[in-house]
Amino acid sequence: MANENHGSSREEAALLSHSPGTSHQSQPSSPKPARLVQDLPDELVQAGWEKCWSKRESRPYYFNRFTNQSLWEMPLLGQHDVISDPLGLNAAPVPAEGGVGDAALESKTRKRRLSEEVQPSGNSLKKPKVDVPGNPPAQPALSVSSTPGTPLLKLWGVSPEDKQAALLRPTEVYWDLDVQTNAVTKQRAPSAVLTPHPEVELLRSQLMLKLRQHYRELCQQREGIDPPRESFNRWMLERKVVDKGTDPLLPSSCEPVVSPSMFREIMNDIPIRLSRIKFREEAKRLLFKYAEAAKRLIESRSASPDSRKVVKWNVEDTFSWLRRDHSASKEDYMDRLEHLRKQCGPHVSAAAKDSVEGICSKIYHISLEYVKRIREKHLAILKEHNIPAEVEPAELQDRLVYCYPMRLAVPSPPLPGVEMHVENNMVCVRYKGEMVKVSRSYFSKLWLLYRYSCIDDPGFERFLPRVWCLLRRYQMMCGVGLYEGTGLQGALPVHVFEALHKLFGVSFECFASPLNCYFKQYCSAFPDTDGYFGSRGPCLDFFPISGSFEANPPFCEELMEAMVSHFEKLLEASGEPLSFIVFIPEWRDPPTPALTRMEQSRFKRHQLSLPAFDHEYRSGSQHVCKKEEMYYKAVHTTAVLFLQNPPGFAKWEPTPERLQELVAAYKHSGRTLAAAAAAAATSSSSSASDKDREPALDRQSTSRETTPN
Repeated sequence: MANENHGSSREEAALLSHSPGTSHQSQPSSPKPARLVQDLPDELVQAGWEKCWSKRESRPYYFNRFTNQSLWEMPLLGQHDVISDPLGLNAAPVPAEGGVGDAALESKTRKRRLSEEVQPSGNSLKKPKVDVPGNPPAQPALSVSSTPGTPLLKLWGVSPEDKQAALLRPTEVYWDLDVQTNAVTKQRAPSAVLTPHPEVELLRSQLMLKLRQHYRELCQQREGIDPPRESFNRWMLERKVVDKGTDPLLPSSCEPVVSPSMFREIMNDIPIRLSRIKFREEAKRLLFKYAEAAKRLIESRSASPDSRKVVKWNVEDTFSWLRRDHSASKEDYMDRLEHLRKQCGPHVSAAAKDSVEGICSKIYHISLEYVKRIREKHLAILKEHNIPAEVEPAELQDRLVYCYPMRLAVPSPPLPGVEMHVENNMVCVRYKGEMVKVSRSYFSKLWLLYRYSCIDDPGFERFLPRVWCLLRRYQMMCGVGLYEGTGLQGALPVHVFEALHKLFGVSFECFASPLNCYFKQYCSAFPDTDGYFGSRGPCLDFFPISGSFEANPPFCEELMEAMVSHFEKLLEASGEPLSFIVFIPEWRDPPTPALTRMEQSRFKRHQLSLPAFDHEYRSGSQHVCKKEEMYYKAVHTTAVLFLQNPPGFAKWEPTPERLQELVAAYKHSGRTLAAAAAAAATSSSSSASDKDREPALDRQSTSRETTPN
């Protein structure tokens, strides 16, 4: 495993070849200092240098709006970075003769280890243990035509090695990729899923947006309601449990056609959606709206005469009570609403049943047609490059191995280039005008996972196209609305993962993604995009023989129940130590089938309850969100259940001491520390002015943000 932790100069050069192009429209904006009439050479202006006036010193200085660097003297292209190399040890000598361009071409700094770039800090949860070979043989500078990123790197006045080290240096670490797996499984054949391609992913994302829009329009036109929140996302999760189709995202071969999840959620919002009530007037208004909507629906549908009579009588009785009783309290209105729902609800549901089933069926058949279009596009690309879509399965040996990332049987075609640039702390990856973003820390995480897991791209030529496909896939799965889908991708706090690994030997996540995983071995929803970044494939298709696992599934009832069935089969079949620690919401009104089955399972060894608002989750949008939004309080009680076979119980028994330490790990609030760090950063930035950017020998500031504990 020692070779895993080391890259090559060829890998690094390939990564740099996908650096941002020379377009200046995508450059980050910066505060505007007091500027003089620019008399700088065009090369310096294009590199971001501006001539400004210092009010404090009453003389001009030079400020780079790309790097926030300030100098008293006119800068030279190819000059060293005073922040990463303050003593200029790696700077190229200033040529006695020749232009600035010659100096930039001749400057070739020493390639340094990433471990040298990462300075010791008490704010990071774990310092990454990644080494890049240092001091390789000197090579001639790459030409503009061979390396798209070279021109911009020269304009920045930074060598490619320094630029890469700065880009791949994480500022916050919420993972531990050094933990080795204890999950043992049988050797398995490569997956027949087609390899990801930006052109195909672009088409899939466009069709997914259309499908979401169709769903919204059908709910509004047929039922007069907005789609229930997150119902489309849960529909996809529930469909993929039973889907036998070829597309990794959209369902295309499901039985039954009508989704129980989508049907249930739409019916719950008919005739209107019932929201949480805080005040008396809100309760009165909600009661009136419900009665009015129930009457309108029963009159417009083909309901039986008895149903019409019952609904109309109860609605008129409610209107009469509202006109008569003006002193009712909030509780009186809510009791009356509950009574009206019990009397009218069954009749309203019966009248709307056929229409709601039509919505579910329509959405599924549209998805089926979209999958055909995506498949045709994918096969056309493979045919263009003479790649067969079907490959004969390789012969497998019946032997046990430590789990390894998902492999794809079909070779990958050549991938088109994508653009990349950095805006403050965000890395922006763009393909054909469609941009996805990820923070620099998580970009470095994806780079490490790719190095550990990918075997068909030693030169990293396909890294950025695959990152774009990955980010675009999860963006479409979660939805493009504000905070949409983030709850479905929530993760446990870092301290809890550390406790699980220390106390119970957990080294594997059953429901994760390359973006929110803590370990480098995990199961995720998409084997095609995620396999290059360490995924072992979907959890329901993963069959370990032994190991200790953490399972925090998306809160979809059908998926959670399928998970329980899968775990019980694995525990029944294995004679080796096998343990699953499951985190699910403790819903009791009514209880979910998954929770009921696990509580009654013969493999249940212990159960914990974490009270609502007394513990936290990490946000599903942690790869793009602000630090103060990284953690959020759980609004429901969480049940923690230990499912273990006898050997697993003997090896990882949930003793009172271990359980007490696990509960104590939840007491570390990352949310409080993140908010404090954000407040400190805001306070310091609000007091800064133009003079804070002026160079001074006694002021060298470096900003480090506190990582949540």
